[in-house]
Amino acid sequence: MKIIDLSHRIEFGMPVYPGTESPVLAQPFDLDKDGFAETRISMLSHTGTHMDAPGHILAGGITLDRMPVSSFYGEEICIDMVSEQKVITAGDLMPYETMIQATDFVLFRTGWYRLWGTPGYFEGYPVLNRKAAHRLNDFRLKRVGFDSISADAAGDMDLLIHQILLGTDRIILENLTHLKTTAPVRIFHSVLSAAFHQGGLISCTGGGFCGLNEVRSNGVVRFRY
Repeated sequence: MKIIDLSHRIEFGMPVYPGTESPVLAQPFDLDKDGFAETRISMLSHTGTHMDAPGHILAGGITLDRMPVSSFYGEEICIDMVSEQKVITAGDLMPYETMIQATDFVLFRTGWYRLWGTPGYFEGYPVLNRKAAHRLNDFRLKRVGFDSISADAAGDMDLLIHQILLGTDRIILENLTHLKTTAPVRIFHSVLSAAFHQGGLISCTGGGFCGLNEVRSNGVVRFRY
């Protein structure tokens, strides 16, 4: 079984959504001094690779801590959408609809993850249009994921694509990485999330296997699967 890590590393100074805070990692307890090591992590819940629950933008929407565990694992299809176009249409989905019908999650590979750490990552990334988002809602999907900062275009404060997808109690995954497949491949996919009251989260995503989070002694958190 091939295990694929789809998450970005959490570290100080990493790219974050414009206007939000960078994570801070501190080590209040040292192995040599205290006999054990522990890391204090201060970060917003939508830092790095993360999940959006309906409660993220919808009043009364369900939060991650209230979702069944079955919402976080299943089969997925990764669809290659690397091109010059900035909009993913319902027509673009048509060749894959038979596979979408038979899967739990759809991930879109736009190639934008390769711009991670550059100013270009935050603008111009491809997004679904309304018809494509509504078309995805015709399928019994648990989750839709993107290798970009948001499901909506940069500067779109109405968050219409979020509203469409989250309005049917799906989960949105953002800031995925390592989506290197160039064919619509079906694999097993799982997500681990620390359950916080009212939907706060630390998420990690991957294909084929789930493991534990790892906090490295150099102050870097790496989510492992």
